[in-house]
Amino acid sequence: MEHQIELTAESLWNDVAARLREALNDTTFQTWFGEVSGAEIDGDAFALAVPNDFTREWIEGHFLDLIRAAVRDAGGADLRIQLRVDELPVAVAVPSGVPSAVTPLPMDVVAPRAEAAGINPKYTFDSFVIGSSNRFAHAAALAVAEAPAQAYNPLFIYGHTGLGKTHLLHAVANFVTDHGGGLTCRYVTSETFMNDFINSLRDKRIEGFKQRYRTYDVLLIDDVQFFEHKERIQEEFFHTFNSLYEAGRQIIMSSDRPPREISTLEERLRSRFEWGLITDIQPPDLETRIAILRKKVTQDQIEIRDPELLTFIASRVSTNIRELEGALTRVVAFSSLTGRPLTAELAQDVLKDVFPQGESTQISIERIQELVCERFGVTMDELTGDRRSQNIVYPRQVAMYLSRELTDSSLPKIGKEFGGRDHTTVIHATSKIARLIREDRSVYNLIQELTARVRQLR
Repeated sequence: MEHQIELTAESLWNDVAARLREALNDTTFQTWFGEVSGAEIDGDAFALAVPNDFTREWIEGHFLDLIRAAVRDAGGADLRIQLRVDELPVAVAVPSGVPSAVTPLPMDVVAPRAEAAGINPKYTFDSFVIGSSNRFAHAAALAVAEAPAQAYNPLFIYGHTGLGKTHLLHAVANFVTDHGGGLTCRYVTSETFMNDFINSLRDKRIEGFKQRYRTYDVLLIDDVQFFEHKERIQEEFFHTFNSLYEAGRQIIMSSDRPPREISTLEERLRSRFEWGLITDIQPPDLETRIAILRKKVTQDQIEIRDPELLTFIASRVSTNIRELEGALTRVVAFSSLTGRPLTAELAQDVLKDVFPQGESTQISIERIQELVCERFGVTMDELTGDRRSQNIVYPRQVAMYLSRELTDSSLPKIGKEFGGRDHTTVIHATSKIARLIREDRSVYNLIQELTARVRQLR
């Protein structure tokens, strides 16, 4: 019995994993349990963190009884198995029975240490794949991490689900924890912030709540759009924001939309969100998606012999990085279970029902040309003709760049669609625009605007 009390989720999972390794072959274990970790032991429940929904569903359907048996052998008790997708350990809270007069002290002592343990160590700047869709957001986050409250304060990052916002927030937290010279840092979701506030009201510990959130050097709040329609939460966050900002502490927030598009957000809170820097993350282009898959293949030590495999997967999944990595997981898993080699043909069979259409069938060069003509006020004949004045050449280069990034068309095909130009002209155009994106924020914004409009027309 004493052994069970001392058992931690991490140590129990290590024991369970060792037993699973003995029962399964190496490939099967790495495919399904290589990224699983022990998250929490709560009463008679043992929670495991898994990387995505597909892994969770497969483990529940095929390995749950095996896990239960391994847990029973390792821990000496029957525990309910819970599978959480990317669930992070939560902070250690001060018990509600502690008198409010002494609550701030234990919170102040334990919170930084507890939160440092709750930050996902895999989400770092080194593991973040940079492309034209996220380069500015990455640079801003890194600048904040290197000099909290000096570069951009607050920093507000927005973009659709699965594009890397949470990764960047954790990367900042990891960097500050490792290189911040003792600065305290806390990452929470908006849901955690709201639940902590509600519990503090219920337990009459509101002063402890304030102490907890207003003394960190860096506070990171994920998914603040969920403050929408919650006036009391917005009121408390307004005061938390002011307290941190006036004390010279860094605030970083993420959302699925910019502040002006979060309905019912108080104007005074919206204005504070806009005090610092607002930057977005767009869906990654094809080359960035391929780079993301290559990094995952390297990290997971997956051997890929078919050079077309990753390109095929990247062309099928275009708007969500988690779905992109999940698609790779599906293909690798199917190969492992059936013995079929990892090829583009296999990927087509596995993904045809999940992702039935690739990007190349949805976005055409003609559609890109039409939007560019509309945006710059030029005709299609001018865009594809021989005129070389700057007011024609620049839109033409932009259209070539977008055609290269958003379709799977070859360089010669793109050149053909622009008046029969040589593929070297396309290379020159895409290289020039890629350089301007890195150097000129206005060009970056233009490309993101046109990319978003192209995708909206699907």
